[in-house]
Amino acid sequence: MQIHPLITDSKDLSALCERLSRSSWVAVDTEFMRENTYWPELCLVQIADEHEAAAIDPKAPGLDLTPLLDLMVNNEDVLKVFHAGGQDLEIIYNLTGKTPHPLFDTQIAAMALGLGEQIGYGNLVDAWMGVTLDKGARFTDWARRPLDKRQIDYAIGDVTYLIQLFPMMLEKLRATGRGDWLDDEMERIAEASNYENRPEDAWKRVRVSSRKPEVLGRLKALAAWREKEARDKNIPRGRIVKDETLADMASHPPRNQDDLGKVRGLSASWKSNDIGGRLMQAISNAKPLPREEMPERDPKRPGLGKDGALVADLLKLLLKIRAKEIDVAARLIARTDDVEMLAAGVRDGLSILEGWRFEQFGRDALDLVEGRLAFTVVEGKLLMTRTDMVS
Repeated sequence: MQIHPLITDSKDLSALCERLSRSSWVAVDTEFMRENTYWPELCLVQIADEHEAAAIDPKAPGLDLTPLLDLMVNNEDVLKVFHAGGQDLEIIYNLTGKTPHPLFDTQIAAMALGLGEQIGYGNLVDAWMGVTLDKGARFTDWARRPLDKRQIDYAIGDVTYLIQLFPMMLEKLRATGRGDWLDDEMERIAEASNYENRPEDAWKRVRVSSRKPEVLGRLKALAAWREKEARDKNIPRGRIVKDETLADMASHPPRNQDDLGKVRGLSASWKSNDIGGRLMQAISNAKPLPREEMPERDPKRPGLGKDGALVADLLKLLLKIRAKEIDVAARLIARTDDVEMLAAGVRDGLSILEGWRFEQFGRDALDLVEGRLAFTVVEGKLLMTRTDMVS
């Protein structure tokens, strides 16, 4: 495989992307920094196919990333392979408003091959290739220039090994007949709405004990205000106001701007500066949260009382048994929400009652809930038996 020098020139990048666009698949990884900014700062992009690999410096003066971004989001003929690519996809979405497609995530594929729910890249390389990666540059400051050879070699390794891993995993998936199991998972992580960060929804990430519409309305207004301030200044939202302070002000709003000087977690200067004025304006404009926006008391668990909770526990036990039997991560088969909804009596729209999930788990789960399957202990071993009793 040809390893190119660090790409800092638009002409070289365009030529590379033109060649890669003729490949059936490419491996992709990014290095970024986000500790001091609202938007993750893209510092390096690594990309490879079976013939060549390169690191691209997006911070190089005048470098036009358009050919690379087009390859990522506008070329449906090239499969993009990532490992634990959620943050990579977020960065690409922020730059384009789209996500790479089609895509393949080797961490999710590892779930179908019995390697756990969140296997790290180094452990995956070690498990499949017997190679121990050098992690010395893992916590480097990727934004600092110039990058040295060790940093670039470390970064390139993330795609050169991925290029070797992907065909091996694909072959194993085909041999086990589990390739189709991953289709809906890959489409789910490629859904652009997963990476959309709307200020009007920011309040849903802040914990507050009250369910009063006026408190939640203020929280919604304050969280949206904070999000916009953080975006405009490109600093982490917690550096504007921490969650606990935001929740406290929603529950106990300051009466006027002068009171901001008494709020724990705020600078005393906010009682007279512009940002304090904008905060008070957000509170002043807040309206009680409409009934249709009120969060459920127990999200996605309709009618799950004490008996239902016990049934859910039995279903989770069944899930662990099935996952162990077929050597697949339990989270790939069923999410907790779906299990609890089944226990609560929901039957429509559950992924565990469709396709391969139904065959591997859903059918028995339904039988357990409806009394056709029971747990028994025989000679100290937990077994499942069929029963004639149907509830």
